[in-house]
Amino acid sequence: MTEQRHANLGIHAAAPGDDPHDQLRRRQIVHRLKLVALVVLVLLGLGAARTVLSRAANARELDAAVAEHAAIYVKTTLPQPAGAGRTVPLPGTLQGAVQAPIAARAAGYVKSWNKDIGSRVEKGDVLAELEAPELDQQVSQAQAARDQTASTVALAETTVARWDALRKKDVVSQQDLDERRAGLVQARANLAAADANLQRLKQLEAFKHVTAPFAGIVTRRNVDVGDLIDTSGKPLFLLSQTDPLRVYVSVPQSYANLVKTGQAVVVTQAELQNQQFKGQVTRTSASIDASTRTMQVEVSLPNKDGLLLPGAYVQVALPLSASAALSVPSNALLFRGEGTRVAVVDTRGKVTLHAVTLGRNNGSTVEITGGLKADDRLVLNPPDSLVDGDVVTLQAPAAAKAPA
Repeated sequence: MTEQRHANLGIHAAAPGDDPHDQLRRRQIVHRLKLVALVVLVLLGLGAARTVLSRAANARELDAAVAEHAAIYVKTTLPQPAGAGRTVPLPGTLQGAVQAPIAARAAGYVKSWNKDIGSRVEKGDVLAELEAPELDQQVSQAQAARDQTASTVALAETTVARWDALRKKDVVSQQDLDERRAGLVQARANLAAADANLQRLKQLEAFKHVTAPFAGIVTRRNVDVGDLIDTSGKPLFLLSQTDPLRVYVSVPQSYANLVKTGQAVVVTQAELQNQQFKGQVTRTSASIDASTRTMQVEVSLPNKDGLLLPGAYVQVALPLSASAALSVPSNALLFRGEGTRVAVVDTRGKVTLHAVTLGRNNGSTVEITGGLKADDRLVLNPPDSLVDGDVVTLQAPAAAKAPA
């Protein structure tokens, strides 16, 4: 090795008089320096390779994350028939099938009452008795007048018979006989009038016994002993027939065409938990009230056990007949400036926005009357940024809930 080379390496060139051990030591140092340089170069190469590989892996992960975030994952559902198993809860008030205020036809004082509120009565049972002394006197007077008229008729009949015999002997004229016969006819007419007046007063006297016109329950008593009763029509009792009961409900116009006579309904009362009572639609008003836009429906409800009380507030679950419209979840609708849309997905995941016509809004579901087919697959909760032609990734289809 030349002296210049030794100088570059920082090693002094061996002089002619140097020790051989010093030369060996210098060579070892040079060898070690070479090894250290080689190791350093290897480590630098490994670090560079690791950095390149790490950056490549990060780039691949970034590309995958961007692709994953760019993909739109959606859940889909199919439209369902709108009328399948749908009911509409409506409020109502129970009433007796027959409910009537019981008033007295005769005037007088209350002598006694036999039935109080809550009493069950049969047809013809006496509810109260009245005292009517003036009416009793009128009956007695009418009876006397009738007897007086009857005696007049008897005398007229005897007179006519005698004058008829005299006429046969030509003792009296025909005019006189006709006058006697006319008097008999008049007397008989007066007797008939007296009988009618007496019969009227006797029937009026019978009204002193206030009776039940039908079987039911006394729900109100408005009189007590000694009360003066006139013929103004003030009710003494309120009588209700509790089996069956009836319920009147007001059905909104949007559901009126789906209610049919004979439909079965379910009636529930909040105080009677876990109990349902089955009734039937007996009749409808067949018209819409212009002020409320509702149709009145009458429901007949059996009440053999007497659990339901007239006047109670109840809920009537009215089933609706099937509708030809389709029902979709409310969260499948897109409300845009150009109108209501639904996002329909084909088999390749391509989205098409369809304009639809809305029907009845049932809360969780909405009826679609136009712009949708039964086999169209709809996107649930579509993002506002969704447009025609977007490609989405389908998740497992969600079964549409049956309308409540």
